Amino acid sequence: MNKCNLQKHIDRKHTEGSMNDINATSHLTSQCIDKTNGMFAVRKIAKGRSVPLHVQFKTWGETHRVLCDSSECQSNMELAQSSGLPSYQCKHIRSVTYCKSSAEEESLTDEVLTEMVRMRWINEETEKMCLAQRQLAESHRAPLSVHTTIGVLPMKKCISVFEPNHSQLCRVMVVYNTKLNKWFCPCAKVRRSCTHKHVAQWHLFQTHRELFQPTPKPEESLKGDQFDYYLEGMDDTDDEAAYPPTGLRLENLVDYVFQNKKIPADLPENIRLLSTEMSYSRSLCPNESVCQICPEAVPLGEAALITQTAKILTNWRVIEDVAVYYKQCPQCEMCYRYQEWKDGLHNYNDDIILDIPLCLTLRNLLQVHTSVSRAVEFLQLMAGVEFPPPDTVLRAYLHFEALTEHEYRFSCVSCGDHPPVVIMGLHRQALHSSVKHIEEPPESFRGEIDVERFWEAVSKEMIARGFVESDVHNPFVVPPSLHFWAPWVGRNTRLSDTVLNTEFEKVHSTNSVSEISEDGLTEELFKQKVDVIRSLCTDCGLDSTGSHSDLLLRLSNKMKSRPTYKKVFEKIWTPAGGWGVIMCPCGVVYSLRNNLRAESPQDFADLLLSWKHMPNVIIYQFADDLAKHINLRAPEQVPISPFEGCLAEPTSVNIDLARRGKLHVSLPWLQSRKTVTDLHGHPLTGSSKHYVLYDQIPEGNPTDSGDALRNPASVPQLAGKVNRRIVEQLFAEIKQNGYFLKMTSPSTQMFQMRNIIHHYNQHKNNKVINRMGDQCLVNPSYV
Repeated sequence: MNKCNLQKHIDRKHTEGSMNDINATSHLTSQCIDKTNGMFAVRKIAKGRSVPLHVQFKTWGETHRVLCDSSECQSNMELAQSSGLPSYQCKHIRSVTYCKSSAEEESLTDEVLTEMVRMRWINEETEKMCLAQRQLAESHRAPLSVHTTIGVLPMKKCISVFEPNHSQLCRVMVVYNTKLNKWFCPCAKVRRSCTHKHVAQWHLFQTHRELFQPTPKPEESLKGDQFDYYLEGMDDTDDEAAYPPTGLRLENLVDYVFQNKKIPADLPENIRLLSTEMSYSRSLCPNESVCQICPEAVPLGEAALITQTAKILTNWRVIEDVAVYYKQCPQCEMCYRYQEWKDGLHNYNDDIILDIPLCLTLRNLLQVHTSVSRAVEFLQLMAGVEFPPPDTVLRAYLHFEALTEHEYRFSCVSCGDHPPVVIMGLHRQALHSSVKHIEEPPESFRGEIDVERFWEAVSKEMIARGFVESDVHNPFVVPPSLHFWAPWVGRNTRLSDTVLNTEFEKVHSTNSVSEISEDGLTEELFKQKVDVIRSLCTDCGLDSTGSHSDLLLRLSNKMKSRPTYKKVFEKIWTPAGGWGVIMCPCGVVYSLRNNLRAESPQDFADLLLSWKHMPNVIIYQFADDLAKHINLRAPEQVPISPFEGCLAEPTSVNIDLARRGKLHVSLPWLQSRKTVTDLHGHPLTGSSKHYVLYDQIPEGNPTDSGDALRNPASVPQLAGKVNRRIVEQLFAEIKQNGYFLKMTSPSTQMFQMRNIIHHYNQHKNNKVINRMGDQCLVNPSYV
């Protein structure tokens, strides 16, 4: 066939068209298989290959019955009758009127069955089951088995077997694939045999003996019969049994796609640029020709059709009626599907295919806080066609990101992989899952998690969604747990692939209240809307009228009592979850962590202790608690020193100077690396000193008189570098994403957040690189 005629051939021969009128020249092929009971085998579809279904059309004798075996047709007929249209008939029933052929009835003999037992194709117990089934069919005056030849490829044999208990029409269609040597029966479970398959084997052994060569080994036949294979479902494709894969074959396919079908982060210009004239093939077939798993170069089987109705989604239109194929290794049964990014396409689930420019459009829209659902609504208005549901498009986009080779460096081009100064903060937006549903860790767990293994598992969950109907059937789902829930730290920044997460050691909210200062809680109150403050005043028995300032003043005075303080805390300070970040002064995120329980300095201690080089200056809201906690975690090293992270020795003189703003502590190595580096000194500064300072000095806090010694303003080298607005700006952007992030599952939210922060970091770094490039052009000596 000429290549230019292929599409026309597919449209004519392999595309299912509408059949509104059934007549003598346009109808579904049918074949009579039981003249006494008016039973017919009818093609399910007009074009293409499909397993025929049963139709009973009996309008003679004492009992009349007209029924189609299709559940969809039965529902339509019930709806028509309830709507006052009792004469409605589906296309399968109407096609029976034009039936011109009858299948040959075959009387199965005892001698053939006995020979099958002698040759060890079946055992004696199976023989008794087959004889009982034949006696049951004779009592109902119905043929036990009939071989029908309509609607399927020559390599498949369809046997209609009598079964009074499984179907309303008392028959099931058993299919044998001679090429793959596999059987299918709609009543059989995975790896389970059934009477219908045995009867069909009996029928073919009598009529097509050549299919039963060679004789099976005795040890195999003792376990049952060699035809009890792996099929559990069937559709209208040429090889329904093999695809989509399940079980171990699904895991192998997901692993293969994850390892070998990666999309480069920097795509060629001809693929990533938008173009309304871009044309795509309507026939998509995998490029593999030999098995990539088998040790030898085993040629793959011929391409088999998955669907002819796939859609390619673009920024401008939806391309429909796309044929998608797969290939299978005849030796290891590994499946290979179309996943070729060089064609400018990304295959999600064989039905939905995104072109890469659309994927990049969705990525950029997410960076400006536009959800995929809003993007789909816009695209539908733009293209004037209907797109798949937004949730499906989101999963398809995340499937694309999971296969993209992002480095996720989480590193600043100015500060390097090991910044000497960091700022830490928490965005209190929890996952939607409840803490009580989080899986507890085993007793042997010590808080160490393989970060690469965790994030690979999350990526594989996104990829596996393209092969399963829902997350219920997805074997790669990553649920929230206290022993397999890792943060992300850049590869060059972290000490090793093993990072810390000791949330399982946290106590619950009753004790966590005492860890939050009254000033910190008051600060959170100031951020709340007036409606929230009014509600809190009402709950605390206070007057809820007046301005925002009046309400805050009443609550602040009332919070001096412990019960009121606890009530306000539980309302304002989220009891579970939140996003913790560690940033450099440039605003680039180095570490990202999702907490499953309430915030604690322990969370940030886990991150810092997972770093290869701890920063010299750490800015944090609860600086004193963090410094004490880290030193308790590593008492033999005392990481936070000198003076437990304070800028000077906590003497009364130094404290008084600091409170009056007269204390100045110079850290010259922040600007110029020490000539003689300290033991275990930081690679950029050469200093081994580590200070933990406040992002904002608490006012009037009597709990620690040395808080003034943690003021960044006392360090001249930090002037203009420490700006808490950098963290607030990031959290403001994250908050704008909350309306769509909170609607997703925990693992989806984790994956999507890391991806969004990755592109956020890249944007920050690109701005610095471009600015440096412009300066080099203006002043070459700048280099």
